[in-house]
Amino acid sequence: MKRIKLLNKIAEVGTNVFDRTKYEVSDSVEDPHAIMVRSANMHEYTFGPSLYAIARAGAGVNNIPLDRCAEAGIVVFNTPGANANAVKELAIAALILASRNIVDGIEWLKTITDDDISAAVEKGKSRFAGVEISGKTLGIIGLGAIGGMVANAAHSLDMNVIGCDPYISIEGAWRLSRSISRATSYDEIYEKSDYITLHVPATKETKNMINAETIAKMKDGVRIINLARGDLVDSDAMIAALDSGKVACYVTDFADKKLLSHKGVIATPHLGASTSESEDNCAVMAANQLVEYLELGNIKNSVNYPNVSLPHTGDFRICILHRNVPAVLSKISTVISSGNFNIENMVNGSRGDYAYTIVEVKGALPKEYIDKIESIDDVFRVRVIE
Repeated sequence: MKRIKLLNKIAEVGTNVFDRTKYEVSDSVEDPHAIMVRSANMHEYTFGPSLYAIARAGAGVNNIPLDRCAEAGIVVFNTPGANANAVKELAIAALILASRNIVDGIEWLKTITDDDISAAVEKGKSRFAGVEISGKTLGIIGLGAIGGMVANAAHSLDMNVIGCDPYISIEGAWRLSRSISRATSYDEIYEKSDYITLHVPATKETKNMINAETIAKMKDGVRIINLARGDLVDSDAMIAALDSGKVACYVTDFADKKLLSHKGVIATPHLGASTSESEDNCAVMAANQLVEYLELGNIKNSVNYPNVSLPHTGDFRICILHRNVPAVLSKISTVISSGNFNIENMVNGSRGDYAYTIVEVKGALPKEYIDKIESIDDVFRVRVIE
């Protein structure tokens, strides 16, 4: 019986993926084989000896210590694309909110005490005049699952769309409308765009990518939308740009006390993926990835190990998590062949410093050989699936 621990409330449609004759699923299980998590901070979490995997029901994994997990042979999954439509819809709403003074207008309307409210509205509405997005240029930084959907939706609203993503996948490129223009650099986005929206992860390279220097390259009156990560924008530089009029409006899904009181800021309380449909999609996707890994050893959508899968056609499957260094594969093969066992199928993949190998042999490999593989330098963990 495999034990799945829930660190946050996970949509029931997701937990129902687990066959209860094979899995125990709750927030109180001890020494779990896998964890499902949303926003809980795991950086100080103590990993038990049985923990094989963590599945984040969402895209961001800043709350999980990825390298510490990798060194312990714990595969971390996320659910890219499962919440993309929810964030796309909020991004389109953000474009409108940044343009039409809707928020200020609503708040002003609540202050009207005149009996003839219609007359008061007609007299005062001009102060909330905005601009239209049609015909304007939207620059998109990051064309993954969310950025690509935003690009296509904005184009359908008659915006001129340019995008930049040095790491765009072939699949992502195929999803884009042919009318989306490719920017050769982020600087081109800054220079040409009336609106800029960010859809990249928070990394050392992207932290504070919107700063005083990059804002200076932008058009006067640019409107900036950040539904990705708060760390992408330097708050002090944004306040200065709003004060000077360089930035007309900043819409963010990440509350920051420095920004909340500024008239040019529209802040939402991290609503990007907060839809029932998105939570269901993420939970189902995360659960299916755990089942595939725990039962077959296949990895899909890991953020600290490579995606590796192999049809289970052999008698005995050995799953090996190890460091991505020379000679590990040859050492594994040597151990197996020393017992006159034949490797029927084998696949290997690497991601940065870490690698994953699946080996299938005919017959059952005795425990002494599994122990020898696990004792190889740079091998973190070995799992057997029969």
